[in-house]
Amino acid sequence: MLALAIVAISFFALPLIGLIWRAPWSKAWTYLSDHAALTALRLSLHTSLWATALSVLFGVPLAWLLARTQFPGRSAVRALCTLSMVLPPVVGGVALFFALGRRGLVGQWLYRWFDYQLPFTTAAVVVAQTFVAMPFLVITVEAALRQLDTAPEDAARTLGASRWYGFRRVTLPAIRPALVAGAVLSWARALGEFGATITFAGSYPGTTQTMPLAVYLARETNPEQAIVLSLLMIAISFTVLVTLRDRWFGNRHDTAVLS
Repeated sequence: MLALAIVAISFFALPLIGLIWRAPWSKAWTYLSDHAALTALRLSLHTSLWATALSVLFGVPLAWLLARTQFPGRSAVRALCTLSMVLPPVVGGVALFFALGRRGLVGQWLYRWFDYQLPFTTAAVVVAQTFVAMPFLVITVEAALRQLDTAPEDAARTLGASRWYGFRRVTLPAIRPALVAGAVLSWARALGEFGATITFAGSYPGTTQTMPLAVYLARETNPEQAIVLSLLMIAISFTVLVTLRDRWFGNRHDTAVLS
């Protein structure tokens, strides 16, 4: 078993070691401070923060619904709302395009009524990132809500507190660690999103060309810069996962089982 585990660790470690081995360290700062790279990084930070905010705004109520409310088809709804975690990102981008594109199911009405076309805009990047990132927050917060003792909430309602007041003053503080963990994981996922973004938003410098797209393009024109930018993205993601590992997997032995 130990030998097989070591092989598995090596399988994940070797690609990173390969990048570190081939990285042009003497030119790293030059590539990182390049105008195009900085523009892509600023755009990625801007859009990923917006995607995280939207994930929190809509994901927390969704997680509460899935954790606390019994209704027919709840498992199907949960599967639908977390589908983008396992869906190929390019497929997600195509689906978004036919839903929100100029001739899409909803997008056609946006264009007819408001003369607004969502694809290939910065807003489209935010939408694509939210689509793939929100499930990480939903499953994290839902698990926390399922593990949470509901006695304090019941006591608050007994004393006359409204459901919203009890959620805001009792439930939300209790699940704050999970909420923070889910939000940071969503942010990291949004920051690294590529497939849905390039399919739904395209790759226009300063408008939709995020850091992952910059890495993809640099691979064709400047492989050394692609290595440096890749290592930056890996460092961010690795730091997030190491920092939030316990909060993501949970410290309790009674881990919630999703029904």
